[in-house]
Amino acid sequence: MLPSLDVEKVKKEILDSQIWRSMFRGGVWKDTPRDRASHIIGNVWLHLHPVRARPRALEWTYTWGLGGISFVLFLILTVTGVLLMFYYRPTIDLAYRDMKDLEFAITLGKLFRNMHRWAAQAMVVAVIAHMVRVFLTGSYKKPREFNWGVGVLLLTLTLFLSFTGYLLPWDQLAIWAVTVGTNMAAASPGLGNEGPFGSLMGMRINNDIRFVLLGGTMVGENTLLRFYVMHCVAVPLLVGILLIVHFWRVRKDSFSAAPYNSAEEKLEVWPHLVKREYIAAAGCLLFIMLWSILMDAPLEVQANPNVTPNPSKAPWYFVGLQELLVYFDPWIAGVILPNLIIVGLMALPYIDTNPKGVGYYTWKERPFANAQFMLGVVLWFVLIYIGYYCRGPNFFWYWPWESWLDPKPAPPPTWSVFGPVIPNCAWPGQPAAAGQPPCDSLFPIWMGLPLVGLAFAASMALPKMIKAEIESKKAHIAFFAVMILAVAAGKLLGKMTLLQGGWLLFFGYLHFYFGFLLPQRHIRNLDWARYLVTMFLVICTTGVLLKMCARLAFDIKYLITIPQISMNI
Repeated sequence: MLPSLDVEKVKKEILDSQIWRSMFRGGVWKDTPRDRASHIIGNVWLHLHPVRARPRALEWTYTWGLGGISFVLFLILTVTGVLLMFYYRPTIDLAYRDMKDLEFAITLGKLFRNMHRWAAQAMVVAVIAHMVRVFLTGSYKKPREFNWGVGVLLLTLTLFLSFTGYLLPWDQLAIWAVTVGTNMAAASPGLGNEGPFGSLMGMRINNDIRFVLLGGTMVGENTLLRFYVMHCVAVPLLVGILLIVHFWRVRKDSFSAAPYNSAEEKLEVWPHLVKREYIAAAGCLLFIMLWSILMDAPLEVQANPNVTPNPSKAPWYFVGLQELLVYFDPWIAGVILPNLIIVGLMALPYIDTNPKGVGYYTWKERPFANAQFMLGVVLWFVLIYIGYYCRGPNFFWYWPWESWLDPKPAPPPTWSVFGPVIPNCAWPGQPAAAGQPPCDSLFPIWMGLPLVGLAFAASMALPKMIKAEIESKKAHIAFFAVMILAVAAGKLLGKMTLLQGGWLLFFGYLHFYFGFLLPQRHIRNLDWARYLVTMFLVICTTGVLLKMCARLAFDIKYLITIPQISMNI
């Protein structure tokens, strides 16, 4: 007979061996609070956690595991990306062939490509959702302002990381999505050949910021190589550094979850929090694997610069910016507004002085901040939906129930309010006499600049200048009474249709509520510096809504156009 094996003795010899002790500092596991704390402190991954955490931080419905899921998706992207690099060559002659080899010739190649593609899309969604959760729980406030800024940068780099990877398959979807996205760079003020002041700075098609990004005047071999290096080396390196800083600051600033009561005891992170994180990570990995098995990543025909798809669209997370091109000049839609979003998000912790609502979900204690933030988030996804589902061939408007195969008539000509005036022109919507040109602009620039400046200054200052809080019910009654009378008058005079009146009423109310009533009620007592920064961001947001109304309802292309310097607003 074989001698019986003393399992406990063997286990003790292994745990007490020099090899084990060189890797793990603990001895025999006794499952005591000291052992659990030591396990957290002595682990290279887990030491970023505190030893104990508040019960609220352990609730699934507090964080939803979004921060950890975002990191798990980054790890999935790193592992699958490295595996794909073994079989990918970044040249226009071989890239598409390697995609086909991954699909048909390489063992598990299709699965790894699918996982990489869907994990990238899921990471964009998870990071955005994580940012929304952090905001709604007030977790960006002191002392976490800096880490919120790091998170905003990580969101920006996540979008750019996904964008640089979009080109690598070198199919029609990739080349034209990147072409649309990079064309916005040409409209950069001062740095793009099509942007304001670009000509004054000597910018041309072969030396501007778009040329630097593409490595040429069009998407080609140099672009593919540059995007490959950025996607595989430069951007992941930056993301990795910022992730280290982000995790470190979470640990140093402590978890944001507020206590349920002042006398509650904290729970040990091991195993209460850690097991939840492992469950979320396993669930995330399982979901990505199952989705990748059931749904193949898109791969169209090989890229052909001479065949332009109709419509050509940016990646879905940038389609909102492409939709903004309908309402704004490229330098505003593709450069100014995105940068305002980034800077505005980073400024939030420094302009929000409300001490309430930190570490828990609440709407009543933070109505202004939550309403304005969610307006921006909803507007962003509404623009994505419109651009993705409602813009068909030639970027004409198609309702979701309309077929893109049915041709649409050309939209009516657009016009500007203030700009160069053509003498004796026909006003928009009016029949033109023989030989009479249509009006491109109705009023001269010298009239428009002071009027627009005055309207902007009034919108900024009015909520603070009215000292007493306006009663909501009376304000709503007055607003709708004035708007209904205006629509009725426009209808009677033949200057407005019911559809135009509906657009005007809808967008006008959004501007009235978010741009005047909420600020007048909640931020009029802020100091002037914070008030002006806050109102500037608010007016920029509601200004997008008003410009959408002007274009969709009245075919107004620009409010002010100054063609001499390529400045259009």
